[in-house]
Amino acid sequence: MVDTSSQAAAPPAADRPIGQLVGDASAQLSRLVRDEIQLAVAELRDKGKHGGMGAGLLGAAGVTALFGVATLLATAVLALALVLPAWAAALIVAVVVLIAAAVMALLGRKQLKSATPVVPQDTVGNVRADIDAVKEGLHR
Repeated sequence: MVDTSSQAAAPPAADRPIGQLVGDASAQLSRLVRDEIQLAVAELRDKGKHGGMGAGLLGAAGVTALFGVATLLATAVLALALVLPAWAAALIVAVVVLIAAAVMALLGRKQLKSATPVVPQDTVGNVRADIDAVKEGLHR
């Protein structure tokens, strides 16, 4: 919020010297920047709390799902053990799980390669364009 009580008592802008107007504008800009930073910090703090809670709950869900998958794998081994020797049933289930893991690892590796370099190239390009525009404006 901006305090307007000090502005109400000030004389009209036409009656004030230019130096005072520039000083007031500078003070108001500083106050605006400080207020915006405080707002951003408060917003990020709130989002951080929610993000941390969400990450914790997702982690707990992942661990619970891991136990569920392990139980399903044990069930598959026991079901196959009804028609095959137990060692063969366990071996078949283990091979299927390892093949699935290898496929996921290859897909993950492909995704990681497409994510490098980690430099946000679009943003860097935009910032460079902004800097060039400012430099061009200063040279005019």
